Amino acid sequence: MGVGLPDSPRLNREGPEPNIGIVHLGPGAFFRAFNAVYTDEAMQLEGGDWGIAAVSLRSPAARTQLEPQGGVFTSVTLAPEGLQPCVIGSIARTLVAPEDPGEVIATMADPKVKIVSLTITEKGYCTLPSSGALDLGHSDIAHDLLHPEQPRSAIGFIVSALDARRKSGCAGFTVLSCDNLPSNGSLARAIVLEFARQRDGALADWIESAVSFPATMVDRITPATTQDNIETLAEIAGYHDPACVFHEGFRQWVIEDDFADGRPAWESAGAQFVTSVEAHEMMKLRCLNGTHSTLAYLGYLAGYGTIADTVANPDFAALCEMLWREEITPTLEQPDGEDLPAYCASLLERYRNPSIQHMTWQIAMDGSQKLPQRLLGTIADNLKIGRDPKGLILAVAGWMRYVGGQDESGQPIDVRDPLAAALHKASDNAQTNAAKVAALLEFDNVFSGTLTENARFRTLVTQAYVDLVEMGAKAAVKEMTTA
Repeated sequence: MGVGLPDSPRLNREGPEPNIGIVHLGPGAFFRAFNAVYTDEAMQLEGGDWGIAAVSLRSPAARTQLEPQGGVFTSVTLAPEGLQPCVIGSIARTLVAPEDPGEVIATMADPKVKIVSLTITEKGYCTLPSSGALDLGHSDIAHDLLHPEQPRSAIGFIVSALDARRKSGCAGFTVLSCDNLPSNGSLARAIVLEFARQRDGALADWIESAVSFPATMVDRITPATTQDNIETLAEIAGYHDPACVFHEGFRQWVIEDDFADGRPAWESAGAQFVTSVEAHEMMKLRCLNGTHSTLAYLGYLAGYGTIADTVANPDFAALCEMLWREEITPTLEQPDGEDLPAYCASLLERYRNPSIQHMTWQIAMDGSQKLPQRLLGTIADNLKIGRDPKGLILAVAGWMRYVGGQDESGQPIDVRDPLAAALHKASDNAQTNAAKVAALLEFDNVFSGTLTENARFRTLVTQAYVDLVEMGAKAAVKEMTTA
């Protein structure tokens, strides 16, 4: 079947669009496979005006895909028994922020909007990864402080919209972070307030009293949609949908129930509302995201294209089990309603699902932003009590080898990272393996002083890097799991 799929009609909405109650920043695949699905199900079950205005902060791709079909798209579950498509209608409007920033601000400032949610990835928060503080030197933040009517960053849009609401006498909204960051609600609150203080102290005070920032934990493996996926859906469903998303059946959304002005009945769709999400989010960040990143870097270096391919090697599966048992779960509190060993066992089964073609290269993106939350905090907690987390340190060495830009066969790696050029230069300019590690440890926006000043950490990560260079990833993982 050709790329244009001329014989398949375009998917289109049947019936009216829902009234908008949510603005979402970052309408990528995960949002469509997760937030939009929960919201669609909640409206079907309990009603309410919770349609979503989906705002892209950069690319017009989401609008190009969604607008011609009235905002509807297909959510496809990759189930063991086959594909399970479902048309989702919660997106009522799509906007591209750079084309008309004022329209985005006006949409967010509309008093009918109760929630502004985010899936903008770690780098979208414009923070210093090692500390989580707002990076006032970030080009987008500096621009937005000077040009509040034409913001570029999510933070700039949120604060400008809240300023408009304050001036019009409107209530605040809830800022709902749905990114894989520790204490994502507290982080969003801190950087919004800091940005607002840079503009106007009175505005910051109003936001502090009028806006809520609940933390969340989100979980659903969502590979990048391919042209083959789009064509497969056309074959089984009989329509063309370039906005479709493919994802695993499992999903989990844990949310602190602290909303400024109402919310959808997401619990009717299976969301868990709790007083504190901290233990759940740490479980997910360290158990799932930590091992995902480990498999991404070491698996890519070993020549594996997907997570399923990687854990099909029993040594890599054993590495995950060792990490969970010896290095990760000992650093965690038991979340309410969870069984940590059972949770980890279920993760390995999810990783092994051959229907989930989750690319190691995709997960490896933006590692400089992800390492502190996914790996480095766990390493620091282990070292603090005198335990050598050699498996997690091997993962960090894998990242260091990866950002050097050349794989084990000498082929170039397409490294996608905000610091890619600087990381590659630092590695390339160093003459020895030990010097390469030392140069990368100098990136204090990735590595905290707690780690770089720890002689044991420096020794272990240097040895792990040397092992990867001399033995290769497969042999290094095998040695780690059979030692």
